[in-house]
Amino acid sequence: MTERTAGASTADRLVGRAEELAVVRHAVESALAGSTGLVLVEGEPGVGKTRLLEEAGAEANRQGALVVWGRCLPGDGTPSMWLWAVIGALLDEVQDAARQDWQAGELGRLVTPRGSDRTTPVLPDNGGRFRLFEEAVVLVRQVAERRPVVLVVDDLQWADAASLDLLGHLTARLPGGTAVIGALRDRAPVPSPELGRMLAAASRLPEHRRIPLGPLGQAEVAELVRRETGQDPGPGTTRLIHTRTAGNPFFVRELSRFLADGDVLTEATAARTAVPATVRDVVRDRMTGLSADAGSLLQIAALIGRTVDLALLARTAGLDHRTCLDRLEACEGLGLLEPSPGDPYSFGFPHDLVRESVAETISPPRAARLHLLIADALEHRAADTELVAERLAHHLWSAGPLADPARTATALVRAGRCAAAKLALEAAARRLHSAARVARAAGLAELELAALSLFTAVDGMRAGYVGSAVDPLERAEHLSRALDREREAADFLFSRWAAYAQGIRLDRAGRLAGQLLAQGEASDDSAVRAYGWYAWGIHQWGVGNIGEAYRYLSRTDWTVLDDLAHHEEDPLRRDLRLLAAGMLAMTTALHGDVDGALAQLATMEAAAGDDPYTITVWAAYSARIAVLIGGPARALHAAERGIDVDPAFSFGFLGAYQRLARCWARAVTGEDPVSAAAEAQDLIVASLSDPPRSGLATWYGLLGEMWLAAGKLDEADAALDRALSAIETCGQRYPESLLLLLRARVSQARGEPVATVRAVAERAHALAVEREAHLFARRAEELLAELADNTSR
Repeated sequence: MTERTAGASTADRLVGRAEELAVVRHAVESALAGSTGLVLVEGEPGVGKTRLLEEAGAEANRQGALVVWGRCLPGDGTPSMWLWAVIGALLDEVQDAARQDWQAGELGRLVTPRGSDRTTPVLPDNGGRFRLFEEAVVLVRQVAERRPVVLVVDDLQWADAASLDLLGHLTARLPGGTAVIGALRDRAPVPSPELGRMLAAASRLPEHRRIPLGPLGQAEVAELVRRETGQDPGPGTTRLIHTRTAGNPFFVRELSRFLADGDVLTEATAARTAVPATVRDVVRDRMTGLSADAGSLLQIAALIGRTVDLALLARTAGLDHRTCLDRLEACEGLGLLEPSPGDPYSFGFPHDLVRESVAETISPPRAARLHLLIADALEHRAADTELVAERLAHHLWSAGPLADPARTATALVRAGRCAAAKLALEAAARRLHSAARVARAAGLAELELAALSLFTAVDGMRAGYVGSAVDPLERAEHLSRALDREREAADFLFSRWAAYAQGIRLDRAGRLAGQLLAQGEASDDSAVRAYGWYAWGIHQWGVGNIGEAYRYLSRTDWTVLDDLAHHEEDPLRRDLRLLAAGMLAMTTALHGDVDGALAQLATMEAAAGDDPYTITVWAAYSARIAVLIGGPARALHAAERGIDVDPAFSFGFLGAYQRLARCWARAVTGEDPVSAAAEAQDLIVASLSDPPRSGLATWYGLLGEMWLAAGKLDEADAALDRALSAIETCGQRYPESLLLLLRARVSQARGEPVATVRAVAERAHALAVEREAHLFARRAEELLAELADNTSR
């Protein structure tokens, strides 16, 4: 939910909070002066966070700032990536000509409602998230150049992960003349990991201020009771109310309203009235003052959401608008539901705790019936179902068996597409998984396969193949074969192989790679053949057979290097082209043709253009290859280009390789090798070790080389021990001869006998020759020549 503030009412002055308000004022004043401000207010539900934000927003508006509110709402029925709506509200402030340009662009397509012929893209391209976030920053900057902007974002604890990503990106690049003021609960619910990461990133920004909002003191409770009841509660009553409510302003206000309906407020009357243990008790007590008809209408409103469209409510309840308003009047009088400021067509709950309390009074069978009625009303009222797709899917899902399963599954797939188009990948995956469950239970194979196909693509983008759930992939493959769809079956089998391969579960990956190879060789479909060559080649690389890996991946040369710049193809197959191109370059270098590998990387770089994801893939492989050939300048160049397009570390799996390569380059060139090695060690633990991911042994070995450069020989040996342990545990053996070479270097640095060092180097050389890892063989020959030269002196 969003709104532009034209001037919030301050007739009800804020009780207390002088110090907290001063901090928020400073942030607003910074924006008014052309600088930036960032304040996050946290506290328990009902402690007054929203009230503090309202006061700050009203003051900012009076001083000439544009104040735009965003309120995140709980529940699966809330449209995902809600923060786009906040960005969209800023379009109204852009001059007409520029607004048309914005609305015609990629950002405009997400934030501007379309007509009934709107087509939502299945997925954005892999770099779409970064580009859209950057466009949002540019839009805020344009608006702030004309008028200071204050973005007020309430209830961050309900924010979906994609919205938090956008907010984190925006705060990290906040334009001058802009302030962000946010609020979140510190409990009920506990902050999500995504919110925790966003808060941690925000805390590192120089303009950041965090305000913990605690309970009111007794004097402030007395003032709040006085305003609500018009009576002086006296010291005894104040003390009693403060004790019973723990100073929570919402509880104090609700209890005061309850007591105001009785006798004169005294300590005795307060003691006779059972103070509710939770606000739900207060709300339910107040609901007893409603007629049965008004209570029923309030329950429907609670299921619709915190903001309630009157027309939707009336249609769901089967009432005309006048009757609906008449019944709502009683709810308004009790403070349960109130008109939305500036919007005569909607009502809202004063606090979501009230809405939750009302919803919990509805029995499950009645709730299912009401959800179905709300879904029917939504479909009847919406000319474009895309605009209500996520709300519709939520209500149909909540209706359970009362809703037609085909209707529910279709709505969930549509909701998943809408969420994915807004880059809300977690929400999209959740809805698509639900769609597949519903379709499977109803025997709707085509619909189930459609849901699983989109789910696989979304989940792969969200967490990488190693994060993909295997059961849905197996089920999708089975459905594809039953429906005689060979290429789709290969898609899912390949995705299942990738999950095992990137997770270094090479026993299972090997079986699936062999299956893909056999299917490809028997198929006339070029994509199916390419899957087989790619999977088998990568598996051979993983187990250390570099020559065999090179020969199989070389077969895919025409597949992965031609037309690499095409962005419109299927996301999974585009990833195949990118990753296969990178792995071809990797095995080409390991096989000894460094110049050929660099030429292949140059082709990738030229095809990348300005797409952040493609640049990230190129940078990850370029940096890793540069490290393996011993080129710190090349490694640093590739790593820094990749990090530059993804400073927020959005592409975590690939981004880790770039940052590790940067650490290695710094260490081996003598640029503070101790801190570089320590940073690399933290990265390995955070990004590659749990669960184990491809490259774990390699980077532990290279960590040993970093400690060697720092002169920390014990640490170097320990890192090499961990590398060898990873090889024995996971079986990814391609770096084995490199690790032996590094062990020989550490032994040499310790002053061990030349014969001992030479023996280890000779083992490394023999192993590299056996596996056709000619790059490592040459490096071993260089070390042996160096040892011979030292001996002859």
